[in-house]
Amino acid sequence: MSQAAQQPEFAYCVKIETTAGQSANVPVAFLTSEQLKRFLETDFKRLVEGAGMNGARVHVERAITADYEKVLGEISACLRKAGMKIA
Repeated sequence: MSQAAQQPEFAYCVKIETTAGQSANVPVAFLTSEQLKRFLETDFKRLVEGAGMNGARVHVERAITADYEKVLGEISACLRKAGMKIA
């Protein structure tokens, strides 16, 4: 087994903020320690530069994974709401 396959993945919440006050959230990203390190040290900077932006910030913190019943309840509520808009 390769070293990358042996590393555990952890759930992280990722929030991107721009100097213009815009923000985007990635609720849960599963990353190994090496992937997180690479993202923070190189990938985020490359993405910001590719978008032609200056001063964007990223906030990353370990996520507390939701329990399965809560996830099902939120998905059910979302689908019911979407169904009402279609009808």
